[in-house]
Amino acid sequence: MAKLKINYVNSKLQHNSTVLKYGMVILTIVLICVFLPKQPRFRYEFQKGKAWNHENLISPYNFAILKTKEELDKDKQQILKTVQPVYNLQISISKEQIDQFVTDIAEKWQASQLDTVETLHIEDYKDMGLALLNYIYNRGIISLNNRYQTKGKESDKLDPTESNYNFTLMNGNVAQQKNTADCFTIEMANNYISQTLAKSNKITHKAWLTEVLKNYVTVNLIYNETLTDKIEQTALANISTTRGMVQKGELIAERDKIINGETYQKLESLKKVFEDEAKISGNQNYVVLGQFLIVGLAMSLLMVFLFFFRRHIYNNNRLLLIIYIVIISMLGVLSWAIKIQIPSLYYIPYCGVPIIFRILFDTRVALNIHLLMVLVAALFVPNSYDFVFLQIMAGLVAIYSIKTMVKREQFLISSGLILATYIIAYIGLVLTRNGSFQNIYWNELIPFVVSVGLTLLAYPLIYAFEKLFGIVSDLTLMELTNSNSKLLRELSLKAPGTFQHSLQVANLAEAAIYKIGGNPLLIRAGALYHDIGKITNPLYFIENQKTGANPHEELTPEQSAQIIISHVLKGIEIARRNQLPEVVIDFIRTHHGTTKVDYFYNMFIKNNPEKLVDETIFHYPGPIPFSKETAVLMMADSVEAASRSLKEPTQQSISKLVDKIIEHKLMQKQFAKSNITMKDISDVSEIFKSMLMSIHHIRIDYDLNKKKEAN
Repeated sequence: MAKLKINYVNSKLQHNSTVLKYGMVILTIVLICVFLPKQPRFRYEFQKGKAWNHENLISPYNFAILKTKEELDKDKQQILKTVQPVYNLQISISKEQIDQFVTDIAEKWQASQLDTVETLHIEDYKDMGLALLNYIYNRGIISLNNRYQTKGKESDKLDPTESNYNFTLMNGNVAQQKNTADCFTIEMANNYISQTLAKSNKITHKAWLTEVLKNYVTVNLIYNETLTDKIEQTALANISTTRGMVQKGELIAERDKIINGETYQKLESLKKVFEDEAKISGNQNYVVLGQFLIVGLAMSLLMVFLFFFRRHIYNNNRLLLIIYIVIISMLGVLSWAIKIQIPSLYYIPYCGVPIIFRILFDTRVALNIHLLMVLVAALFVPNSYDFVFLQIMAGLVAIYSIKTMVKREQFLISSGLILATYIIAYIGLVLTRNGSFQNIYWNELIPFVVSVGLTLLAYPLIYAFEKLFGIVSDLTLMELTNSNSKLLRELSLKAPGTFQHSLQVANLAEAAIYKIGGNPLLIRAGALYHDIGKITNPLYFIENQKTGANPHEELTPEQSAQIIISHVLKGIEIARRNQLPEVVIDFIRTHHGTTKVDYFYNMFIKNNPEKLVDETIFHYPGPIPFSKETAVLMMADSVEAASRSLKEPTQQSISKLVDKIIEHKLMQKQFAKSNITMKDISDVSEIFKSMLMSIHHIRIDYDLNKKKEAN
């Protein structure tokens, strides 16, 4: 199992507060219990169009049958059709317009210059205008409301003049029932004026007076929206929400029978009555206590799992905080969705949780948390078996589909597999219960599509968790292993031999870790950067030396050893300056462990046989490898470097070299703190031998073998 990728210093790991740890656990349990619905659960689960899988259900008492949403909507429409709009008669408007006409008529007459000789004729025009305006305003001028014009009509594209409706006219406190057909609209009033004047013989300038009067025609019946809405709300509030009764002892649902619309509504009504009575007669404190016990048990099991199998997570409060945040958030969203009654709970991207934990941690952590969360959610979701089955199946696929993160396209592949799992599982559930494709509601697949789309939001969340909590996920490691990154480009230019060596070490280590189990991306990143310190003095390392003088010839063995050893410390410095994660820096720190620079140590002994040796000068600072990945890298680094010195590489010489190097590391106890077994080391050795023979193009002499067989 791959070691968790965390950016921390090991010495700090043991100093996390135990009080804080368990305080977070208790707070998480309390918050989850706060989110959970508090009413007792109806013991039966059911769905319309599916079989009743319980024993025959007999009504325990009399209760009313609730109307369906469709029935209530229909009743509302019928009630609204009976409500008449309210209009207020504004006498002040008609008085103002008529008085203004009387005031303006003389001035308009003079300005028109229609008759300058017989000015007394203006009185005839005034009298005719007053008569028309008084008649029109007494009858009423209204602005038709399209809402009531089309109410109850088959089409909403009717001629407004043909779409009359009844209304209530308020004149002070006096109400009068009228119809819009008895009133004028502004257009109708103008037409009436024009037609009436056209028939009159009392005046000459009919068109002029028509145009003048149009300026004084306005609405005096004003729609009272507030009062109308109040009347409508009162009418709607009086709608009955029930229809019919179920008597005590009546059969409600029969075992294995399909739940039709009528039976479903009876079950919903019984559920509502049960929950309402439980709220009144039941003790809410007991409900909360039960939830606390169940959630507490689930969280305790999670902590036990982490304690026994993922101690490094258990000991790190920052990592526990990530787990608690995700769990609280997802259960909170699920509870909120139930409270507001969204059409389907499967819109919620539940599979985002195992994806987050799989990428941030590992498969077993993701699986355990996902199972516990699904089981807790089953406490308060409807049709809990379907929910649990679908979410567990989809969650398993989400975890397995990203077992090894190599390419980002795996996100889309994973999403496609999750969606396929949802669809297959849903169809399977329907077929096992109903035995017919006709009972499959294909529109119920839409929430799964939306959920899988929202699941992709898990990936930006992973990036946020990495930055906030110092975790290095496989996504970051993928970026680090890109050979076009700034630091690796610099290495390839300044120390090309070291760069090629690092690539070969990465290939060896990655192949070995695949064989024995571990994180291939982590070890590849560590291998590519493990010798980054050689950028400082590249020519002092043999793989970067061209033909010519060796700079070590001008130095003492002690000086040469210190330069060689310094590439570890320089590498750590460069890595931190370039903000490489600590988990990658661990490979730089441990790839030589506490071994000696044997070549210069032996040279010093040879040149100074009688001089005391300060061995610390020739030892790497360490520490020794403390994980399976760092141990494999140490072996790969030593083996690859030594294989370059073979003058005539053969199958036997390579095998002997690998065994000798690994045995030497074991004798020096370099793997004492790493989680690696002798079986793992043996497998790694075989992988190295096979790959090195391929690298050096070693082949078995088949012709020679044939000759031996012939003899």
